Amino acid sequence: MTRAAHRETAQADILAAAAAIIARHGYHGTSMRDLAKSTGRGLSSFYTYFASKEALLFALQSRAFVALIEAAEAAAAATEHPDRRLYAVILNHVQYFASHNDVMRVLVQEAKVLPARQRRQVRALKERYFAMVRDLVLELGSDRAGTFAAGVSRQEVERITYSLFGMLNWVWAWYEPKQHGTARDVARTIHATIHRALTGRAPARPSWTAVDAALDRLALRSLISPQPNGPSAAG
Repeated sequence: MTRAAHRETAQADILAAAAAIIARHGYHGTSMRDLAKSTGRGLSSFYTYFASKEALLFALQSRAFVALIEAAEAAAAATEHPDRRLYAVILNHVQYFASHNDVMRVLVQEAKVLPARQRRQVRALKERYFAMVRDLVLELGSDRAGTFAAGVSRQEVERITYSLFGMLNWVWAWYEPKQHGTARDVARTIHATIHRALTGRAPARPSWTAVDAALDRLALRSLISPQPNGPSAAG
């Protein structure tokens, strides 16, 4: 392993540990010393990977959104049917929330604490993700000629997309597998709700199982895995 690859791997390990402690105590309730201790490193060693708490949070948020977008794009590309493409992205999002609860909690709760420049960069990633999902909602809500279903306007599509993200982004706050079923169960409920709003009918259940199988074949990486070509993590 090269020195650069080793550094990237170490940073990813640090971010995973840091996400857990920030999720428990909050960004402002966590010091650099706390973060260093949570990763098993001395404070001076920790500073060689992240120059500040802000740099660490930026790395955590930017890596997570890049990974989430890439996974969503791969999920959507796994099928050509509009309803299946939207379900694939919903399922991908819910599965990531279920398996990266600490990271997702930090993404939702600590979105406004970054300095303005870094916040704009993260915002750009969020807007890219939103636009992708909105296009899928548009695709499902219109026919081949681009005409929307009765009662569905562009403003309605915008509202539906924001409502969809409202459902997706708060899964972390209530989801308990023993009480609510699998991530697929949750994704199917969300997808059915959006599908009915756009088309006035329930989605076909075989569409879900086909997408489930397609996503099972995808090798999706961790939300904070090493990104040699991604955004700078050191700040």
